[in-house]
This record gives sequence, structure tokens and C-alpha cells, in this order.
Amino acid sequence: MNDTINLLMNHRSIRKYKNEPVTDEQLNTIIAAAQMASSSSNVQAYSVIAVTDPGLKNELASRAGNQAYIQECPVFLVWCADLYRLREAAASEAAGEETYEDTTENYTVATIDVALAAQNAAIAAESLGLGIVYIGGIRNQIAEVAELLGLPELVSPVFGMCLGVPDQEPLLRPRLPLPAVLHKNGYDHEETMVQVKEYDKTLSSYMQERSSGKQTATWSEMMAKRLTQPARLQLKPFLEDKGFMKR
Repeated sequence: MNDTINLLMNHRSIRKYKNEPVTDEQLNTIIAAAQMASSSSNVQAYSVIAVTDPGLKNELASRAGNQAYIQECPVFLVWCADLYRLREAAASEAAGEETYEDTTENYTVATIDVALAAQNAAIAAESLGLGIVYIGGIRNQIAEVAELLGLPELVSPVFGMCLGVPDQEPLLRPRLPLPAVLHKNGYDHEETMVQVKEYDKTLSSYMQERSSGKQTATWSEMMAKRLTQPARLQLKPFLEDKGFMKR
């Protein structure tokens, strides 16, 4: 495997960071690399807020499950779907025509753009010796987060990302077997479930090793727990209030 593949195959989520800064040069390089991700029709429907102020990081952490690494990392990135810039840029050219920035399709485009750009940033950061962890908890109190960051209409947080110099080297978390996710010429339901059963064994062993025998949950057990608990039901009305997904 080449260096790029090796980097990708060794990704780990980092939750402990050294008390060392991320330089402006590093941050600018990472975001410039993020900007080169593929973007639907070149709309580039995302913005990223780099948070370095300790007080603001504390406020965000308290609204994202009190995850200490948000406070401890030198830079916390909040990745946002951004159709505000698109609408404002088009306003002077649309000549009074109706615009459709509020469709579900455009929100889908924006969230895909955010994810592609953020993953470019993650790879760039790791290539520079830095570490990251994604923070979905930023959506726990999404309205409060948007207010803290001064986000206008049609801009919404999608996820956060801690960024810093790693102070740990956690075990690689095993993924689903390749045949569970790679289907050829059609979806293979039976093979998928065979592979899930195998993965249950693999992940349970990993959890035991990671927790010194305290956890033994399988992937299926974890997913059952996830799907039987309502999560972030405030998200849809918040997005509609922000001007997204009205049609």
C-alpha cells in the first residue's frame, strides 16, 4: 500500500491532546485542503467556524454532552451547512425569479458538501501529525449552538471536530467486513447479514480488549440500543425555522 492508503487505514479518533497549539499555517493548510473536496455543481455549500476561545469552547462543550476533549483541544471546528452564501450570491443575478434554496435537495447537497470537505480536512490534519475526532453532540442543543456562533438563516451546524496534537494512540476500531458494504450489481441482503454476524463477534472481542473485559456488546446490540431511543427530535423543526427543507 502507498502512503496515502496507509494513512487512511490507520485513522483513529483522538480524544486526548497535548498542550500544544495548532499553528495558523497548519489550520489554513487543512482548510485549504478541505476546500478542494468534490462539491456538487461547485456550490461549496458549507462554512467552518474555528473556535479557539476557551470560554466559547466551554460553552460549546456544555451543549454537546460535556465532552472534555472539546475544551482540551486547541482548535474546535464547527462544520456548517451554508446555503445563506448561495442565496445571497444568487440574489443579484436571479432578476426577481423564485429561488429554491429551501428545498430538501439543497439541504442534502449542503450536508454532503460539509462531510466531503471535513473528511478532506481530517486526512490533511493526520498527514501533518495532528489528530481529530468528530463530534455529533454539537446537534444536542443545536439552536443554542447556532446562537452562540451567530449563525444566520440558512446556516446550520452539522458536526464538530476536535483538532490537535495527539496524546494517545488508541486501538484501531474494526470496521464491518468488506462484503457487508461492497455489493456488486445489486444489494445482497443475505450476505450482508452473514457478515454482520461475523462482525458482531469481532467487535465484541474488540470491546472486551478496549475495556479490560468490562464491555462485551456486539455491533447489533449497540445498533438496537441506538434505534430504540429517540434522538434529537428537535432537529427537523430547527432546520425548518432556519429556512431549510421547507419543500
